Amino acid sequence: MGSVMFTSYRTFIFTALIGLLIAGCTSKSLESVWVDESFAAKPMHRILIVGVSGTLSERRVFEEQFAQALTTAGTQGVPSFQYIDNSATASDQAFNAGVDKSGADGVLLVRVLGVDTRTQVTTTRVPARSGNSFGPRGTWSPGWGPAWYSVPDIRQFQVAHVEAILFNSKSHDPIWTASTQLIRPQSVVAETPGFARLVIRDLTSRGFIAKKA
Repeated sequence: MGSVMFTSYRTFIFTALIGLLIAGCTSKSLESVWVDESFAAKPMHRILIVGVSGTLSERRVFEEQFAQALTTAGTQGVPSFQYIDNSATASDQAFNAGVDKSGADGVLLVRVLGVDTRTQVTTTRVPARSGNSFGPRGTWSPGWGPAWYSVPDIRQFQVAHVEAILFNSKSHDPIWTASTQLIRPQSVVAETPGFARLVIRDLTSRGFIAKKA
């Protein structure tokens, strides 16, 4: 049964479409949240943070920053790389052993569902250089008032669709999932704290983690 339950962990790791660009966190709230109402063993006091990254350094940056934010909020956050050697490629046995060794109540996995490139078109009114013209019989006539014309402003930007999943480390069952859209991805270092605040705020409000005393 252990290998079957472990599949839920591995599915979220290997279905990530890009590295962990938890960035551009202009979202102010989570868009959709699912909760296992039957889960009663809460709040959690120690959570293992697992992120997917294009590089090992990116993953470590995310896990460290998220774990720090969680610890500051009152629940101990633990980067998975402290117990699992490259969780994205670790065997089932190594992953499960790392989770057990960490002593975590829960495992928080974050995956990127996809990234869209969107186009935004706006119209801007700008003044012309001059309203002067030549009148009848070639006489010169100054223009009256400013002359304006419309200029299209075309911009493209990226939107990352991100999902976070909290697992019960003992049963390996998901007990909370949430998704959001992150507009205009930037750097992991700059933007992870904003994403972490969204997740931590919701987990706290639902009693999955305790409020800081």
